[in-house]
Amino acid sequence: MLQFDEDTTRVLEDGYQGGDITRRRRASFDALAPVPGDRILDLGCGNGLLTLELARAVGPQGHVTGLDASPDMLAAARQRLQGRANTTLTESDAATLPFEAESFDKAVSVQVFEYITSRRPVLRAVHRVLQPNGRLVVGDIHFDTFAWHSDNRARMQRFLDIWDNHLADRTVPARLPEELRDSGFEMVSMRPVTICDTDLRPDGLAAVMIRLIRAFAVQTGATDEDDAAAWAQEQEELAAEGRFFFSLTHFVCTARRV
Repeated sequence: MLQFDEDTTRVLEDGYQGGDITRRRRASFDALAPVPGDRILDLGCGNGLLTLELARAVGPQGHVTGLDASPDMLAAARQRLQGRANTTLTESDAATLPFEAESFDKAVSVQVFEYITSRRPVLRAVHRVLQPNGRLVVGDIHFDTFAWHSDNRARMQRFLDIWDNHLADRTVPARLPEELRDSGFEMVSMRPVTICDTDLRPDGLAAVMIRLIRAFAVQTGATDEDDAAAWAQEQEELAAEGRFFFSLTHFVCTARRV
């Protein structure tokens, strides 16, 4: 787990609730189409932002269960969901779902599967806990769509290669259709959500990723603080000069349990 100072924590929190990440989260919300009374599993719920939005949508007759393997994330989610009687938080890994068979109408996972090395066992576990015809929505980034301008292309590529080390798979959306079919699901749709910025916005995804990549590169020993600071500083300078460019595509995959 990366460790962040107070300033970085604030930037990340602003980013998670900023326009870019909210739009990605909303795309999964819309694909899931929650209705009053739904029982929903939020797989890899993190700090509970989507869990809360779903809890509002399903109402008192529905229920949203957030599951995450990180105690720190669950602590943040617990604070966010305080007073929400129609929510439950569970600490567990994604392949070990401690729930009865067919206990959920729908399931959603946002930017979780790219961290899972073996996804078929997870998909089969989700299949088990979903009702027949239950809906699964998976949102993940295809990192081959990454375009990030730098005058020092070799250094930028080095930092992107470093960042790849925090992922299990950088091409999840391309692999999901086959994996879903093998796990008892029928594909319904695959929709792109592209983030493309020419401004380095304080609440934007690029600002979040600069903080995350810089911290990851230093804390894992892949580079030193001076090198990471110079990489991040260049993006600030490009933005000041009107030469900033950042783009990548998140994909929202909708499937049906058969």
